Formats: sequence, structure tokens, C-alpha cells
Amino acid sequence: MSSHKKHRVVVGLSGGVDSAVTAHLLKARGHEVIGIFMKNWEDDDDDEHCSSRQDFLDAASVADVLGIEIEHVNFAAEYKDRVFESFLREYQAGRTPNPDVLCNAEIKFKAFLDHAMRLGAEKIATGHYARVREVGGAFQLLKGLDPLKDQSYFLHRLTQAQLAKAMFPVGHLPKTEVRRIAAEIGLPNAKKKDSTGICFIGERPFREFLNRYLSHQPGPIRDERGRKLGEHVGLSFYTLGQRQGLGIGGVKEKGAPRGSGEHEPWFVAAKDIASNTLIAVQGHDHPLLLSPALAADDLSWIAGRAPAAGHAAAKTRYRQADAPCSVGFDAAGRLALRFADPQWAVTPGQSAVVYDGEVCLGGGVIAAALTE
Repeated sequence: MSSHKKHRVVVGLSGGVDSAVTAHLLKARGHEVIGIFMKNWEDDDDDEHCSSRQDFLDAASVADVLGIEIEHVNFAAEYKDRVFESFLREYQAGRTPNPDVLCNAEIKFKAFLDHAMRLGAEKIATGHYARVREVGGAFQLLKGLDPLKDQSYFLHRLTQAQLAKAMFPVGHLPKTEVRRIAAEIGLPNAKKKDSTGICFIGERPFREFLNRYLSHQPGPIRDERGRKLGEHVGLSFYTLGQRQGLGIGGVKEKGAPRGSGEHEPWFVAAKDIASNTLIAVQGHDHPLLLSPALAADDLSWIAGRAPAAGHAAAKTRYRQADAPCSVGFDAAGRLALRFADPQWAVTPGQSAVVYDGEVCLGGGVIAAALTE
């Protein structure tokens, strides 16, 4: 399909600068552009941390400046069913899920895409920093060109059908250029800060938010030798590699010389669900925090089929450099990644995403960090 063809495109306007510039770029190329503001959360909408009302006002101002229609659509019920319930189940099981990955797959590129198609759209567009390339009738997901902003990690569960309808107009731009364009055309949110909160929680304190929904059973924090260091408030409230909020000081060895490491910071290294114990270790590079391999399940591949076994690269968390690895599959059909260098704090529930250069191949949910 020619990239010069004019389409009716529905843009997800979030109130942020990336989606605003997305809509502007599409309109400038001659597409018919309609804006949709997605409301995904309403449990405590009058709360100080929930910015959805302000975000909608910002999105409406952008639509006004650009001269496009905007519709306010409520996907809160779908969000609760498809994303939030899964999010809570994962936390309750002691894992650390990535709701933004699920939100993209289930809401932005399913519920929103379906709604856009009902409006007669041929394409949808978002402000994600990623790119789509068509090769021989198949669609590839590519990294955004700004390495500091690339969001392909969060989009790795998209299918061929979803990518065929998706446009990411800012994916080939650096963020500085996006802000420059926004200021140049007089967008009211040109200087608005990027949101950093999880897609529905906003900027609120995370533990306080989880407190409302998860049962918590306090238990011991122990080191790798079983010595008790303190108490945790509930395993769900901690993630592997966490350093802040443990409430424990150093445990000094008898006769240990100064500078021997007893003052190094503590990190969460493991959760023992059966005994409700949190395992903490001292030092960022403690062996219990490093994993040479992992297994992942709930796999999703952009091409619609698994890649061949061989060499690739992977991320085990967002904002991480691609780590060289070998790709294989175990007897249970799980993805097995073995890294050239051990990876830090590989966390069950997070996504392991596989890359071939700039092409995102897909990935799965980390089931276990492996020691060999």
C-alpha cells in the first residue's frame, strides 16, 4: 500500500505532546484525522493523582488548535477486565507485571482499534516511538529512531493484523524535534512534562495504590544465609532489584574490617512464596542478582510464528541496552534465552523482548530466571 495514499486516521490523543504532534503530522500529510481520548480508569477519578480530567482538557485544546474533531471514549470496563484483573493476579502471585504491555495489546490496539474501525477509519495512530515497515506483504515492528525514547518493548505483543492498521508518525523523530514542532505550531501542551506513571495509576505513590487492592501478609526479610534482617509488609509490594523502602540497615560480621562491604546497600534478590520470606542481599552485583538465562511463556511473535533458534539480542526490562543472547525453546515450549553476560534482577512477570537489530521480533512473560 502506498504511503502517499490518504486515509481516514483515528489518533489516540492522550493530552501529551507526542500524540498531539502525531495528529498534526498526519493532517499535514493530507489525511482525514479524528481524535479520540481514551478514558481507561475511573475508580478514583476525583483523586489528586489522577490527571485524566486535565489530560482530556489538554487533548481537546490540541484538537481545537489543529481543527480536528475529538471524541471522549470510556474503556474503563474493558481495562478492568482485560488489564487490571491480570495485573492484580500477577502481583498476588508474587510476580511484577508490566501493565503497559497489556494495555497496548488489549486496549489501544484492540478496544480502541475496534472503535476506530466502527468510525470508518482505515488506520489508527498513536504517539509511540516505534516504526512499522512492510516487507513483502508482512509487517515488521521497528525500534523508534530516538534510542532514549524507543517504545517497541511495550508494543511487542502486536499482531500482523494490528500492525497493518497502525501508524507511528513520531517514531522516526527525536523527542527534541517533536517538542520543537509542537512549539512551532503553537500547541498548548508543547512544554508539558512526559507522564511517567503506569498507564492507569498516574503519578500516585505505588505502594499506597496497591494497598487498596491486595491483601498483605507481613513476613521476615532474610539474607541468603537465613539471618533475619527485618520484616516485609507483604511480598506483593516488592520487586526484584528493589533498593528503596526495605527498612533494613547493614548486618555486620563479627570482626569484619571497615570497608569490607557491610555498609553496601541491600537489594531484593528473591521471594520465597511458600514461607512468605523476602530474600535480600548486599551489593548491586551480588551473584543472586545475576542470571545467565531465563525462561518465558505466554509468547507472542510479531511475524505470527516463533523465530528460528540462534543468536539475537533481548531486553528483560524497559530502558535497558539490548543484551546479546541465544534464542531457543525448552521441552515445555517456553522461550529459553541464554545471555553472553549475566543479566541483573531478571524479574518474573516482566517482559523478555527479542530483537534482530532494529527489528522487534516479539517475546513473552518471564516465568523464571535460571542459574545455568
